[in-house]
Amino acid sequence: MLPFCNQPHAASYYAATVNDTTRYPSLEGSIDADVCVIGAGLTGVSAALNLAERGYSVAVLEASKVGWAASGRNGGQMIGGFACDIDTFAQYMNEGEVRQIWDMGLETLAIVKERVAKHNIDCALMPGYLTAANKPRDVLALQHWRDEAARRFGYEGFRYVEASEMGTYVQSSRYLGGLFDPDSGHLHPLNYTLGLARAAAQNGVRLFEDSCVTRLVNANGGHVVETARGSVRAKFVVLACNTYLGALAPDVARKIMPVGTYVIATEPLGDARAQALMPAQAAVCDSRFVLDYFRPAPDTRLLWGGKVSYSTLAPRNLGEAMRRDMLKTFPQLANVKIDYAWGGFVDITMNRAPHFGRIAPTVYFAQGFSGHGVNTTGLAGKLIAEAIHGQASRFDLFGKIRHRDFPGGSALRTPALVLAMAWYRMKDWLG
Repeated sequence: MLPFCNQPHAASYYAATVNDTTRYPSLEGSIDADVCVIGAGLTGVSAALNLAERGYSVAVLEASKVGWAASGRNGGQMIGGFACDIDTFAQYMNEGEVRQIWDMGLETLAIVKERVAKHNIDCALMPGYLTAANKPRDVLALQHWRDEAARRFGYEGFRYVEASEMGTYVQSSRYLGGLFDPDSGHLHPLNYTLGLARAAAQNGVRLFEDSCVTRLVNANGGHVVETARGSVRAKFVVLACNTYLGALAPDVARKIMPVGTYVIATEPLGDARAQALMPAQAAVCDSRFVLDYFRPAPDTRLLWGGKVSYSTLAPRNLGEAMRRDMLKTFPQLANVKIDYAWGGFVDITMNRAPHFGRIAPTVYFAQGFSGHGVNTTGLAGKLIAEAIHGQASRFDLFGKIRHRDFPGGSALRTPALVLAMAWYRMKDWLG
């Protein structure tokens, strides 16, 4: 059995505070659907919900549990735009198309907020996101981006926070300033994913857990998606597997890389201490390449993420290693215990731009969210539904981006990236 099949959720703070314990059956026997979605993370359930709202019959096959992978383990930071620089898109598009991409980057946030409100998803959605500057050069870069967003796209939402004001967001002397985005924010990602799945089921989507796909076969102008105990016959297939795509589409899988990222949750700090630590209750990330990110939880814990690893190996003594990193920013938490420590893989592309496309006219995929998956997945699901419904212009805009395979093949790409990560860590240290 593959290591990602038939598995429980990671022992995380999110799993411990889940508010929907619905379990879905495994697939038994053969069924028919207009669309078969493989993967019940945020991309898959978003695509399924959007398709069901357009009148399609949809079956979703999940190897383990809804939200089992990155969708239910990530840092919960909802970041507008995309992980790459906006000029990554400009290499392949005219300025009008780049503006469309910019607008869709803002749309990713609107989709999350609309879904939470429409479906009454209890996921502790909170507004506010701050990028904190570690070095003087980062101050200039953040100020430049604020000015460029206003000049180029007419976006006036960013506010630069001077060092003297940083205490409003984070009680730490580590940072030299920051860029605040009121439209971005943070949430409980597992509860959000489960809420979307519940909404999809209420709209007629059939969800199946513990149903690991073993083979995808073309048959009679359509597709047969096989599991150990059943199959789905469908006109369209959506691959929403990200780092677990593997043998189902190896040519596509070579264009993403699994990256380990890790999170700890402190014990509850109490209202007064939590409010003093992060008065604005916004999510924060720093400006380094190998970054830290953190946010408050509703029960007054601090969630701290980082230790990004390209080796696919979790740090030794994960909780203590993460705690040491946390204390570099918050030495005042030296007496605070760590209640949870967990991790998992997110997928990145070489250029950090999202990778959307088709491997056949009726087989769609979306991957490569590169750390922006909480909200960009919602856009992916919406665009896939538009494309299947015959309105593919927005989906195909992302197809203009050229994505390269990671070098080294399956054997050497991880060691090569470990070396690259060491180089970027050194740059972070040296300034």
